[in-house]
Amino acid sequence: MKNRKKITQSIKLELIKKSKEAALSAIQIFNNPAITFKAETYIVLMNIAWTYLLHAYYKDKNIEYRYYRKNGKQRRFDKTKHGAFKYWDLEYCLNSSDCPIDNHTKNNLKFLINIRHEIEHKMTSKIDDLLSARFQACCLNYNDYLKQFFGNKHGIEKHLSFSLQLSTISEPQKKLLEDQKDLPKNILGCIQDFDESLSEDEYNSQKYAYRVIFIPKLANHKGSADKVIEFIKSDDPIAQTVAKELMVIKDGEKKKYIPSQIVSLMNKNGFPRFSMHRHILLWKEHDAKNPANGYGADIAGKNWYYYQNWVDVVKEHCEKNANIYK
Repeated sequence: MKNRKKITQSIKLELIKKSKEAALSAIQIFNNPAITFKAETYIVLMNIAWTYLLHAYYKDKNIEYRYYRKNGKQRRFDKTKHGAFKYWDLEYCLNSSDCPIDNHTKNNLKFLINIRHEIEHKMTSKIDDLLSARFQACCLNYNDYLKQFFGNKHGIEKHLSFSLQLSTISEPQKKLLEDQKDLPKNILGCIQDFDESLSEDEYNSQKYAYRVIFIPKLANHKGSADKVIEFIKSDDPIAQTVAKELMVIKDGEKKKYIPSQIVSLMNKNGFPRFSMHRHILLWKEHDAKNPANGYGADIAGKNWYYYQNWVDVVKEHCEKNANIYK
């Protein structure tokens, strides 16, 4: 029994070690300006890191994470042609009823798995910035669960510093998705389809995509600008000022909504019977996908995104037909 516990502990520690090595390699490669194949490498390595992390968790909890089939009361384990056991892949780990990961983190990982499936079959380019919010969320989520499972001593936060930027964030960067029309359509389609499948809360979760606002900081006195980034509470007077300034940026780029977000908004606003089918009928009635009407825009020739003025039209329609939708 003691030997068995020692073996289990040894395997768990080895899995943790390999998991951390994969995660750190992913972060270091993504932060390396000399490497151009960053996003693809990051996704593959973080997939490995999360897989080993969950294997270590299942090993620690004595949960079987090898593929097997039942033959009566006996288990027949799947093996490779050379006789090695086949262990759960990441998606199988996430779908297990024993998985301890929250749904927002699962969404982030399943998104990256979908992208990985796409890049397995076709070379990509220029997707680093497009996916950086998801990548940041992925490594922060990883560090949180690593410490939650096995203690703070295993945390890798000291390695999760922000990369130094050699250019300011310009107006063209705010239209990243629209401007990069040369990106592979399979990647853009994968991103848009996955985002559209999420609810508004899921899409806006920081565990799904970690989004922050950067503004230049003017120091009041010497020595007060030591930190490049400072985090402030939402009720801080500075935050209120930032919110007002942000309105200027929002005016420069219209907020976009996918159909499921609009339906979800109407449901939350007291119209639970407003459905996707009703939305389709409504946009057809108003010819909302005609660019001349100004209700939205076609992104990369694949998905249509709606503007706030269309959301207002939908809301007005629901209010006029409250007897149908309430």
